[in-house]
Amino acid sequence: MIRYLAEFYKNDMKSNSEDLLSAILPLMKLLSLTVIGLFLAHPKTQIIPRATFKLLSKLVFALFLPCLIFTELGESITIDSIARWWFIPVNVLISTFVGCLLGLLVVIICRPPPEYQRFTIVMTAFGNTGNLCLAIVGSVCHTSNSPFGPHCHSRGVAYVSFAQWVAVILVYTLVYHMMEPPLQFYEVLEEGTEIEEQRPVNDISRPLLIEAEWPGIEEKETEHSKTPFIARIFNSISSRSTSTFPDIDINGDTSGSSPMSIRCLAEPRVVRKIRIVAEQTPIQHILQPPTIASLLAIIVGTVPQLKSYVFGYDAPLSFITDSLQILAGAMVPSVMLILGGMLAEGPNDSKLGLRTTIGIIVARLLVLPLLGIGIVTLASKLDLLVADDAMYRFVLLLQYTTPSAILLGAIASLRSYAVREASALLFWQHLFALFSLSLYVVVYFKLLPAM
Repeated sequence: MIRYLAEFYKNDMKSNSEDLLSAILPLMKLLSLTVIGLFLAHPKTQIIPRATFKLLSKLVFALFLPCLIFTELGESITIDSIARWWFIPVNVLISTFVGCLLGLLVVIICRPPPEYQRFTIVMTAFGNTGNLCLAIVGSVCHTSNSPFGPHCHSRGVAYVSFAQWVAVILVYTLVYHMMEPPLQFYEVLEEGTEIEEQRPVNDISRPLLIEAEWPGIEEKETEHSKTPFIARIFNSISSRSTSTFPDIDINGDTSGSSPMSIRCLAEPRVVRKIRIVAEQTPIQHILQPPTIASLLAIIVGTVPQLKSYVFGYDAPLSFITDSLQILAGAMVPSVMLILGGMLAEGPNDSKLGLRTTIGIIVARLLVLPLLGIGIVTLASKLDLLVADDAMYRFVLLLQYTTPSAILLGAIASLRSYAVREASALLFWQHLFALFSLSLYVVVYFKLLPAM
């Protein structure tokens, strides 16, 4: 009996150590790549200049990431799989909603400055469901003893890519307007208390995080992107502050006889205001190279005739697919090198406050993953998930675990709102995420067999 217990204890310890090793090794690989990027971009070494990292980010955005999405999602997706994967985009919405509630709780407890309350909610709610998840999945599936079975990488990339379109729509609609400069703060600047000198759009000193996931952001600025546009539309403001904004007709002048005037005359005032805000929403930016690659992958993957021409060993266009797969292989190392270059720049000065910064980090990196475990476990118990697919559940859990999306830094720059605060917070979040991700990936590996 004693010998049996000793043998069982020995086997259990061996199994636990193997599980721990299979969970830690992939993250150690990503950490090594990040450290290499940090060393190459560090101001004291400057082996690779910042301009090179910006060019690399453009390659990831326009080439490597679209190639990865198209080759993996296109080969894995079918009409049947779309019906089975429905909970992936829904989970993005759930994680965002729960994150908003946590952000509101951080505002109540930590009491950030009034002009940063919406910023606090946004940075708590919207995580990196794209590049970082793809990097983790790629690293986890690269190990020889991966617990996710055959076709691990293809399935993982397909699941992550299938969720991206929801996150992109949220960023370019909801986040874009939530990151609008507060009206009172904007008026203080216009009254001349403190007006910062505008940098040239091609200034090499622009922080790397601003262009890390949205290269060429300076070309996307519009007339109202740096103004409290919604506040002006929906609030009664003084004649003095009104004069500081570009002229926008919201009263529906009926003196003309154009069709626009007739339409405005027939519209209620609230409907007219909503229409004006909708027209100023940069929804056209959704059609970026990664999103276009997702759409093409879904179209090709769900049409058997097209799929047989593009994917498969004997496909006539397989040489093109193979070339795209070679390019896609550069995506994960490039993303981690860029992350290292971003961390090498260090944190900027922030007016957010230490208490609020810690509150956002704790809520986003420690509390939200715990809630995510409960939500995914409940969904599994209700049979809402794909049966016997550990990678499916792992991707769902990762959506609750990653730090705030780097794209939020680009939106902050586009709206000219809390740019330094976003830079500092993203730096500290990604620094602490190295530890929180390691912890939760180990926990997930332990929990997945029971889900």
